[in-house]
Amino acid sequence: MTRRLRMGMVGGGKDAFIGAVHRHAAALDGQIDFVAGALSSTPEKARASGLALGLSDDRNYGSWEEMLERELGREDRIDFVSVVTPNHLHYPVARAFAEAGIHVVSDKPLVVSSEQADDLIRVVEASGVVFAVTYNYTGYPMVRQARQMVRSGQLGELRKVTVEYHQGWLAQEQDEETNKQAGWRTDPARSGMGGAIGDIGSHAENLVSTVTGLELEAICADLTAFVPGRRLDDDASVLLRFRGGARGLLTVSQVEIGRENDLRLSVFGTRGSLHWRQEEPNHLLHDTLDGPRQVLTRGSPYLSEEARRATRLPPGHPEAFLEAFANIYLGAAAHIRAKAQGREHVPDYPTPDYPTVEDGARGVHFIERAVESSRGEGKWTDAAWRASR
Repeated sequence: MTRRLRMGMVGGGKDAFIGAVHRHAAALDGQIDFVAGALSSTPEKARASGLALGLSDDRNYGSWEEMLERELGREDRIDFVSVVTPNHLHYPVARAFAEAGIHVVSDKPLVVSSEQADDLIRVVEASGVVFAVTYNYTGYPMVRQARQMVRSGQLGELRKVTVEYHQGWLAQEQDEETNKQAGWRTDPARSGMGGAIGDIGSHAENLVSTVTGLELEAICADLTAFVPGRRLDDDASVLLRFRGGARGLLTVSQVEIGRENDLRLSVFGTRGSLHWRQEEPNHLLHDTLDGPRQVLTRGSPYLSEEARRATRLPPGHPEAFLEAFANIYLGAAAHIRAKAQGREHVPDYPTPDYPTVEDGARGVHFIERAVESSRGEGKWTDAAWRASR
């Protein structure tokens, strides 16, 4: 019987929304056990969270440095670490574990600068570890169906892509004491140079890239902070030019009152179009030049192998956010197991079918170029990504 993988976690204490999401997603398919953690910014808080979440005393660490040192000395050391800290800590934590030969699953955006991202790529290549970035929306079955349909040419030559991500939770100033998420996400020292463009714009960029395979050539961005005194953008509109001639529009906002987590993608080609919405994730709309609209549904037998593999329940039984997150963990786990067996590829499984460190680095580059374009009063800015090794 295949051994369950052992997961450690840095950040994501007992009251942290995203930490709980990662733990539930990792555990969903019975392949991963959460066994170790350094779960908060101080030793006292970290150990209190670990105690509340059931970690054993000998693997409930006060800091990530202590966790790394002690786990390396164990025969049953963790197989991978999940990094769910505020953005500014992603780089030092992920780099240290990857350099030590421990696989990494990191929240997004990957890091806060392209220099850090390029260095992480070098470390990952040198150590040979698996490195996944949790752009979780790519784990939805109907997103994977859209990817297969676009990449197989069912839409013809791509002309236009629109991606929208609408939220309203930052429509007014937030008290950091009562809303810690708002506190660090609007703080340049912890979030990086991007506000909404980094927090949800990076998801939007990754969704476009994953589904279409298009490569950005140039962008023209308008970033705004509507809430008085806010130091990072809370709204952004970005025109996109892709290599090969396709065009696009990316709009994100966290000040649209009444919007919850409304991520939408439309892809238009010469033969048809696709439309997907995260708040109704089990349907994919397909329009063609000469036929009726089709509503493709998750779990149906006519879907692609990639979409069926990402599905757990029969049609009509909703699958959503946690299951999509879990698919990222499943993809990373499959690759980790293959590495342990001395193989680079997983039989009968697309490898890697999860966002990689290079996807994360491209996302950081996009954030930087969007900020640069906006500071230049909306000038077209070179956005082609070429990793510096």
